[in-house]
Amino acid sequence: MSIGEVINLYKDGELKIDPVFQRLFRWEDERKTRFIESLLLGIPIPPIFVFQGENGVWELIDGLQRLSTVFQLSGDLIDANGQPVAPLILNGTAFLPSLNGKQWIESAQNAGDGIGQPLQIEIKRSRIRVEILKFESDATAKYELFQRLNTGGVVLTEQEVRNSIAVSINVDFYNWLNSHSEEANFKATTAQTAQAIESQYDVELVLRFLAFRHVEYRNGLDVHEYLDSALLKLAIDANLDLNAETTIFQDTFQFLNAALGSNAFKRWNGNAFLGKFLLSVFEVMATGVSKNLVALGAMDVVARNAFIEHKAKGLWNNPDFTANSGAGVRGTTRLAKLLPLAADWLNPNP
Repeated sequence: MSIGEVINLYKDGELKIDPVFQRLFRWEDERKTRFIESLLLGIPIPPIFVFQGENGVWELIDGLQRLSTVFQLSGDLIDANGQPVAPLILNGTAFLPSLNGKQWIESAQNAGDGIGQPLQIEIKRSRIRVEILKFESDATAKYELFQRLNTGGVVLTEQEVRNSIAVSINVDFYNWLNSHSEEANFKATTAQTAQAIESQYDVELVLRFLAFRHVEYRNGLDVHEYLDSALLKLAIDANLDLNAETTIFQDTFQFLNAALGSNAFKRWNGNAFLGKFLLSVFEVMATGVSKNLVALGAMDVVARNAFIEHKAKGLWNNPDFTANSGAGVRGTTRLAKLLPLAADWLNPNP
């Protein structure tokens, strides 16, 4: 199809890009400009993949950045609030330096800052292959396809791929994961770096927390395969009470923050909590607290804080934990050994 035809499909509502999906990851303006340059130079670009629903409308599965760039350039891109996105202003490139400062339509403020009709036509006549798949009845097919297509360009993290599919399958579930990654007590206790947050690792931790509570881990299953499967099960589980899970999540991290603050998931060396966030500690402490909220909530605040701190320190003298939490321990082994430990370890009334 020509780019012009694709633009018209989008404008007419016959090609859907979930607005939330757009927020998950974006190209910088420099990369967008290089893509437009590729169109103008006639460089072949990869196909886009769409699902065709029963009503014939296409849902974009792969090609988000490419098409969003074109739609933003032409002034047709709509944001999550239904508002037009500011038009793309191009940068200069090695082969087409004259693109610098240009946009689709000349502005009233700067005469000559439009790319002009000849380049507009050239872009609209550029062609892109569209692969159409008809799996509208199988939500998991979208996940499988997106994973397999995630091979080039800006490589996504495992959780960014999961986020994309969560949006596609159940946007409310995605919003739940994302909003809880912003909870103050959660952020204080997990103390993630800016780079980790950029790669959506904080959202992965929220998913892990929920998955450990509801989806049994099968020994030997790859950890990311487990999280992939857990996301699909949780996103389509009509019986999952997210309101109740919100209360559990908030109480868990409030208790942990009150007792340990940013030390909640760090190593205890016998004298002090040191180092960075440790996933093995998170798996035991967060899961364990969440499964003992009634008993912990019945305790006096001072006693509860002292108990949680005592268990966080004592974890490093527990032979099951120390044998299965080191750097050389595979994630599959760690989960199989540590998750069963969690509930008993944080039970104040064993």
